[in-house]
Amino acid sequence: MKLNKKMTAWSLTLASTLLLAACGDTAEDTTVEETDEVSSMSMVEESEEMSSMVTTGETAELQDGSYKLVEKNLDENGWKATFDMVVTDGEITESNYDYLNEAGELKSEDDEYQKNMAEVTGVGPQDYLPELNEQLVEKQAASEVEVVSGATHSSEKFVEYAAELIAAAEAGNTDTIEIDN
Repeated sequence: MKLNKKMTAWSLTLASTLLLAACGDTAEDTTVEETDEVSSMSMVEESEEMSSMVTTGETAELQDGSYKLVEKNLDENGWKATFDMVVTDGEITESNYDYLNEAGELKSEDDEYQKNMAEVTGVGPQDYLPELNEQLVEKQAASEVEVVSGATHSSEKFVEYAAELIAAAEAGNTDTIEIDN
């Protein structure tokens, strides 16, 4: 079961990387064929790595503790991510992902931000943040957390940061992870 979670995490990481690459630079010399070839090669390499893990019996279990990740800098909208995760008896029991502004206020408690975002996208932080946190606790794997429509960027960042916290939990590293964003 743990191996299945790792394989899913690797696949999501690959898919996210390809998605971000596709949304980034639109240089004319990049072709679909090149992207497909790179994707196929990466998937083969990851598959070989997963096979190696299966044959060696390598699995990583989550170590009990509290794990924290913070962004160092405010984004263009004046927010920075903060993420706390608690592991008890080898399972994620709490996930608290949110954003702080310069005054230390939470985005999930900002009614005006909620209203403004919901008017544009149909969903606000009071909707998508609890959903993302609940999905992680329920599914126990970052790669299985589904993107919340209307909050795609925040969902993708959540999955990326959850994977980092899970890796820290597998290693039992309770040091705060600081992201220089």
